[in-house]
Amino acid sequence: MFWGFVVLGGATVVAQGLLTGGGRIQGGEASLILAVGVVLCGLGYAEGGSLGRSLGGWRVICWALVLALPVTLPWSLWYLVVDGEVLVRANGAALAGLAYVTVFSMLVGFFFWYGGLTLGGIAAVSQIQLLQAFFGLVASALVLGERIDPTMVVASAVLMVSALGARRYAMSR
Repeated sequence: MFWGFVVLGGATVVAQGLLTGGGRIQGGEASLILAVGVVLCGLGYAEGGSLGRSLGGWRVICWALVLALPVTLPWSLWYLVVDGEVLVRANGAALAGLAYVTVFSMLVGFFFWYGGLTLGGIAAVSQIQLLQAFFGLVASALVLGERIDPTMVVASAVLMVSALGARRYAMSR
């Protein structure tokens, strides 16, 4: 049942992408980067959760950031050189938002994420991330005034059911 709910959640995301993408998967470099990113993030979460058992969640993300720096820093600097107007166009609110996301979402948040993966089991806890689509949908409507399409509501509801079902059956093992 666990894997059935996992497949349901994944298929829902693909179906929603096909509906909003005009009925076909968009090709090109951006789609390839997205696909590779999804696979690498999944592997990273699984490995991070596994490492969290021995190192602790906060050490996992701190080491991940230290090890990623030799790759991310040159790319970031290259981007600033290629599109040097980024810093010129950035106002105080944008820089404050970047600082907030950097410190809380990408550092402190991962302390708890990897700790949760360690405590609850990687497969079970990772399904909770499917709820992010629902919360993002609600926030986009309330905060940004985005228009919500009925298919988005249905997809979010199916994702919630699949996440909760996968979590329930993973916990029962």
